[in-house]
Amino acid sequence: MRHRVRGRKLKRTASHRLALMRALATSLLKHKRIKTTLAKAKEARSFVEKIITKAKKGDLHSRRLVMSEIKDKEVVKELFSDIVSNIADRPGGYTRVVKLGTRLGDAAQMAILELVDYNEAANKKAEERKSQRELKAKAKENEKSKQEEQLPEQQSAQ
Repeated sequence: MRHRVRGRKLKRTASHRLALMRALATSLLKHKRIKTTLAKAKEARSFVEKIITKAKKGDLHSRRLVMSEIKDKEVVKELFSDIVSNIADRPGGYTRVVKLGTRLGDAAQMAILELVDYNEAANKKAEERKSQRELKAKAKENEKSKQEEQLPEQQSAQ
């Protein structure tokens, strides 16, 4: 029976699991959103939220505790300066898991793990890409219409 057994093993040894969680946490704090499997996202969510809660305290001891988990100094600086200031009034729930569906190769359930207050930056980038795609599509459409106009003129000339 699995009563009160918490966490997922993810088919890894303890050291491998810890390295995976640290890597996912570092990537999430650096990029504000990552794409991974659903099980890893759910497991990394609790790991990252504990780190952010420690960082909210802001003293030297909490900085050293966070540095013991996150090895990238630039990410830790960003966490203590930018991220903590944005989520200072939030009493937990700093991350969001969005299900994406299944991966083509092995049908693994995929998800996006993102920081809640930072999804506007990612949405702006997505909107910019979308507008660029629309402009390309319009240009292509204009090109087609010009070619279609030229075809009847060429046929009438023959």
